[in-house]
Amino acid sequence: MPISRPVDHSRRTLLGAAAALLVAALVETREAGAQTSSAQEKMKIGIIGAGHIGGTLGALWARAGHQVMLSSRHPDQLNELVARIGPLAQAGTVEQAIAFGDAILIAVPYGALPQLGADHGKALRGKIVLDACNAMAKRDGAIADEVQQNGIGITSQKYLPQTRLVRAFNTLNFAVLEREANRAAPRLAIPIAGDDTGALEVATRLVDAAGFEAVNAGKLADASRFQFGGPGFGQNGSADELRHKLSLAP
Repeated sequence: MPISRPVDHSRRTLLGAAAALLVAALVETREAGAQTSSAQEKMKIGIIGAGHIGGTLGALWARAGHQVMLSSRHPDQLNELVARIGPLAQAGTVEQAIAFGDAILIAVPYGALPQLGADHGKALRGKIVLDACNAMAKRDGAIADEVQQNGIGITSQKYLPQTRLVRAFNTLNFAVLEREANRAAPRLAIPIAGDDTGALEVATRLVDAAGFEAVNAGKLADASRFQFGGPGFGQNGSADELRHKLSLAP
């Protein structure tokens, strides 16, 4: 005759609690995975200034699967460039590109920045903006003196207030970017600087998507270290080499 054993309720309780914890852990892992997946989703990028830099980066981002809108006061003049980039590219006005973009690239002559901020400051408010503009006295006039005095990051933020500004893609010409994108390791380094941590993270992703390695040079005040004429300007090298030039920790 089999011996009946008393039910161990405490053991059942422990097993039930363990199962509940396991389910909770699985749900948490799934949610974390969903957040990671979301962070890696393709972006919409509005490009203000569809010249050599804007056009080159637009093509590189489209090649990586991002949607781009290149803008001009005369969008119909961009049809050939858009066709060359492919189906992930389109043309629009500056207003349309700002509304379109999860992030905005500005690549215009630096002297145009104050008017751009005055005309579109409200629409740009809160936007992640990658500023690739360089100030040159011969072309841009008095604002180049302001940049020399205050630094380009501080000056750009003055004219693009309330944007989540990151200085990026200003140190090399388009031919180098086009030629060196996605090269074998070590990748070509691109210095970036900004005050907004989230914007810096997005900029890092976009540098990577274009085929380069981002080097965080610090705050906007530090962007002067790689502005036109600075020690980090024109450096065509690896991340380690750029950090050495900028006296950054390895």
